[in-house]
Amino acid sequence: MPNMSRTISTALAVAALAATSTVRAQAPADVAIAALREQWKGAIGNIAAAANELTEAEYAYRPVAGVRTFGALVGHVAGTQNMLCAIVLGDKPAAEDAIEKGPQTKAVLVAALTASTTYCEKAYAIAGAAATAAVDMFGEKGTKVGALALNAVHDGEHYGNIITYMRMQGKVPPSSKR
Repeated sequence: MPNMSRTISTALAVAALAATSTVRAQAPADVAIAALREQWKGAIGNIAAAANELTEAEYAYRPVAGVRTFGALVGHVAGTQNMLCAIVLGDKPAAEDAIEKGPQTKAVLVAALTASTTYCEKAYAIAGAAATAAVDMFGEKGTKVGALALNAVHDGEHYGNIITYMRMQGKVPPSSKR
């Protein structure tokens, strides 16, 4: 992934700024993980809310030819989460596009998104001391915290797509309903 280190650095800077006063009393690595976890929870919570809200028919919606359908977008997020969190947890990652290439029904995709989120909760629960452990990401050396940052940024990026998809259908995205 091009510019991965810049994306990760930006995510870490944003995450550090988002840390609450109760988190600041922890060790710096724990603060980074806690802040990333909160950023990720916000993005994936909004994605899950949208995935649950849209109808079965709306899962086939695509704003223009050549971009993913809403369903494929949900499948892509779930598959990428599984892959990146497997890297953090030391498990063998499944293919990133395994879910996206599977059945595109709302029930299947919501279940896959829920399962990938539950799986990633384990990855975001690692101790700060383990965050700097080396991992292989896309043939490059990285760290566990880097993989978590990439996952949080990736989910946020695709929530932006979801906002656009929903607005184009005259719907209000979850983050604008609060």
